Amino acid sequence: MAAEETIYDEDLRYEDEPTPHKILDTRVFKEPIKILHRRAGHVAIPLGTTIGEAVRVMKEHRIGCIMVEDRGKLVGIFTERDILTKLVGTGYDPAKVRVDGVMTRDPETLTLDDPIAFAMQLMSVGGFRHVPLVDADRRTVGILSVKDIVDYLVEHFPRDVLNIPPEPGKHSRTPEGG
Repeated sequence: MAAEETIYDEDLRYEDEPTPHKILDTRVFKEPIKILHRRAGHVAIPLGTTIGEAVRVMKEHRIGCIMVEDRGKLVGIFTERDILTKLVGTGYDPAKVRVDGVMTRDPETLTLDDPIAFAMQLMSVGGFRHVPLVDADRRTVGILSVKDIVDYLVEHFPRDVLNIPPEPGKHSRTPEGG
């Protein structure tokens, strides 16, 4: 019972906080990507890696995509979506098929100095959930996910995002939201 009271007390403190209310405006989206709290580093595999090994690495790191590099430079991205749309139902052998023929070659990229608005536009128009971040030499410096942007908005505008009352019949009961 004490734990429930603690949660309730914390909720009340949150509601009573005298923090200034931030306004969601275009300045927020002009901030550079580097201010977002992203997962440190990135996970990469070399060209020639089998699908089976790529999936094992993705599962191990609990990630939905993996960078494919050649001599330290980004050459492709391999995603869960590639597995579903290009491989499932084809009878492929994960121990023999290589990511080279399935990955997205020369994917769209951004830099850490690009504005968040560029990332949102690229992700929206391209239908991407992940965008590789590179330096001037096309070396991967990280990965940006839609979750990174959503977390940023929730962090900076918690009252606007987290206090929206649910609409009856409009919320899902399944863990994946579908």
